[in-house]
Amino acid sequence: MNNGIRVIAFYLPQFHPVPENDKWWGKGFTEWTNVGKAKALFKGHYQPRVPADLGYYDLRVPETREAQAKMARDYGIEGFCYWHYWFGNGKRLLERPFNEVLASGKPDFPFCLAWANESWRGLDHGLKNRKVLIEQLYPGIEDYKRHFYEVLPAFQDRRYITVEGKPIFMIYKPLASEEVKLFIKVWRELAIENGLKGIYFIGHCNELKYSVQQVLNVGVDAVNPVRITNYLKNYRPKFFRIRDYVKRQFFGVPTTYPYKLISKHFLNAIEDSKDNVFPSVVTGWDHTPRSGKDGLVLSHFTPDAFSLHLQQVFSTIEKKSDEHKIVFLKSWNEWAEGNYIEPDLKYGLSFLDILKSFIM
Repeated sequence: MNNGIRVIAFYLPQFHPVPENDKWWGKGFTEWTNVGKAKALFKGHYQPRVPADLGYYDLRVPETREAQAKMARDYGIEGFCYWHYWFGNGKRLLERPFNEVLASGKPDFPFCLAWANESWRGLDHGLKNRKVLIEQLYPGIEDYKRHFYEVLPAFQDRRYITVEGKPIFMIYKPLASEEVKLFIKVWRELAIENGLKGIYFIGHCNELKYSVQQVLNVGVDAVNPVRITNYLKNYRPKFFRIRDYVKRQFFGVPTTYPYKLISKHFLNAIEDSKDNVFPSVVTGWDHTPRSGKDGLVLSHFTPDAFSLHLQQVFSTIEKKSDEHKIVFLKSWNEWAEGNYIEPDLKYGLSFLDILKSFIM
């Protein structure tokens, strides 16, 4: 089967030590630290998760990056969308893996970038407090220009993924600041000045207080909605809300719902069928390795449940033009969020096999 579906997988570059992580969490910290210390918090809780074929890898190793790309290609994924961290005033984090991919020309596998324009807080990343570790800033035009020229070599690379001949650039929080509108304007002008056809901006949207139209109004070309918490915020009965609070506060049990129930709310058939809306494929969720009892667990994430989800997602995009038959797979390797499709000891290649059966 080759139905023209373009699957682009989010790729987390956290799996290598950096000085900032050493300072905040201790020497040698990587995301594997959270993954390795995870514990089952209730009967049947699938933790810890143990990687299989690729092992506990270090993304500084070229052979690891090659193996990931080969696996992704073999199972029908078009390319990786690397999370890209620019906090303002030239401050970057976790840039080494992608910089080495760009400089070396290897792996020969398509890619694009997603700007994770968000402050880092301790609780979100495995600490017990809500302290801001590093703040996302929007210093102004000169910084936006500097940012553009840092990214320009990637845009000019033949591997870079495009739509309408324009390199894709995703913004994680397009409504985080009014400055984002100026950022987009500056980059569009610089793209033309530097021989590009433009930039194809995609606004990520995982906050229910914003609609797809509100994201489009910022000036992006398309929207990637993620609706993991839609059921909890909009459809969960009050009794369940109270029950979840009691279980969390008094028994240390995180909020837990079956993946098959929650996944029904990941999609909006009317919105997601539009050419400028790229839906998400969600590869499970369990944030407890970072957040403990405060995490959300989507239980019973099985190959059968994933197959049903894929069928629902792909049916919403089948009538789109080929270039816009894009879905973002969330994610390739977010292990500490239980949000990955790389093989683990329990399921092996099962989820990749199912994905391949739909798109190849």
